[in-house]
Amino acid sequence: MGTLYEKWVRPGLFRLEAEHAHEVGVRALTLLATLPPLCRALEAWTRLSTAQTRPVEAFGLKFPNAVGLAAGFDKNARAWPAAAALGFGHVEIGTVTARAQPGNPGPRMFRYSAQQAVINRLGFNNEGARTVAARLARHKGPGLRRIPLGVNIGKSKAADIEQATQDYLASFTWLADYADYLVINVSSPNTPGLRRLQDEGRLRDLLGAITAANRSRSAQAGRKRVPLLLKIAPDLEFTQIDAVLNVVAEFALDGLIATNTTVARQGFFAGVNEAGGLSGAPLRHRATEVIRYIVQATGGRLPVIGVGGITDAASAGEKLDAGATLVQVYTGLIFNGPFFGRDMARALADRQRTG
Repeated sequence: MGTLYEKWVRPGLFRLEAEHAHEVGVRALTLLATLPPLCRALEAWTRLSTAQTRPVEAFGLKFPNAVGLAAGFDKNARAWPAAAALGFGHVEIGTVTARAQPGNPGPRMFRYSAQQAVINRLGFNNEGARTVAARLARHKGPGLRRIPLGVNIGKSKAADIEQATQDYLASFTWLADYADYLVINVSSPNTPGLRRLQDEGRLRDLLGAITAANRSRSAQAGRKRVPLLLKIAPDLEFTQIDAVLNVVAEFALDGLIATNTTVARQGFFAGVNEAGGLSGAPLRHRATEVIRYIVQATGGRLPVIGVGGITDAASAGEKLDAGATLVQVYTGLIFNGPFFGRDMARALADRQRTG
């Protein structure tokens, strides 16, 4: 299947502008999601049996395998019901903001095939939390889905840094009922000022407000507390990561996602004059380094979802060796095709059995 994609499908998609090709992929999976019998048939083919792999337990949830589809692919919760059919063990939608917004001017997404990398400066283009919540409400809720669904929320561009907490709270209020877990994204480089929310003081205010809202919500009859994760940048210094970990521990978050895209430009990309976040193979080692540091600093007590530079079984296994509990892919999907998640899950299961 990978060879078919590489020989016949990818050349056609890569003749399209990168964001257009992305939308073609989203539309294809959105169509697949409307065909449950086909989804179930594909899932029977892609899903690993319990004899092949052990489910992963994290954040109070059970994942059928360790590989998820990262946020960024399905920003508006249109395609996610098809993710299990492709062999993923979880899927994360978003990033969703409280207010609908078009994102940054285009062109804003660029592929680099030889480097297996992408630069994007999309800027949280999405239809807004209220619209996404209404779309999710038409599907089965938490605990009733084929695989866990994460909801990733970020700051609206129109909300200044002093309004950020209220802006996130609005998204939380709309979306928490539909999330198996919820991710607080403070690390995209494409919304002005967003990464300032990783500063210790601002992060304490933000996480304090959201965890308080989560406690209040779970005190209501019939509502469970939603697991909360924080997504951080790969460009933080280790002392900054220490400060983040202190705040995460203070508010007892359930986990971290490490990492988002990078603004660093090294090697080939030192000569590339495109702003935005770099993802794919060039991020591999830094993402792994950050994961390893977090795991060691927390004694392995804080689950980490590892993201960044997963292009093959070796780079996926590297994240688990560094201490990640789960991994996510997106850029690797662009270069390796729709069943890349299945391929990685099988490779990791084989590694688990023989390792």
